[in-house]
Amino acid sequence: MIIREMRPEDISSVMTIERASFSDPWSQSEFEKCLSFRDTYLFLTAEDDDHEVLGYVCYFSSGEEADIANVAVRKEARRSGVGYALMTKAVFYAQKSGVLRLFLEVRASNAPAIRLYEKCGFKAVGIRKGYYTDPNEDAILMRKTLRETEFLC
Repeated sequence: MIIREMRPEDISSVMTIERASFSDPWSQSEFEKCLSFRDTYLFLTAEDDDHEVLGYVCYFSSGEEADIANVAVRKEARRSGVGYALMTKAVFYAQKSGVLRLFLEVRASNAPAIRLYEKCGFKAVGIRKGYYTDPNEDAILMRKTLRETEFLC
């Protein structure tokens, strides 16, 4: 598996994963627009030996803080380390760029994702009531504080 920065030609594969993973998926134009803002957004993809996109992660940063906006893995590749590898690399890039705090929201019912984020050192710090729609659900707000010497999840 290779983790690398997303390229415009990856968007079609990413959209397939996005639509299969989220009830309110980003549009292709949102991905294209955000991908052009390389100074504030980082998009990473995981690909297999056949160069098929297995998953992706994106975050946007503002100074010492960053928000992980999306993490998704192709259904047949879940629970194989793809999500962990993507999160590890995202944390590395964030820390390398001076980010000290990473945040994310996760559906309160998404136990596998919560376990992944906890494995990567994220801690629950709050609840966002009614954050998600379709279905309506609270989000757990999670935070990871980065240290200068720690790069991996």
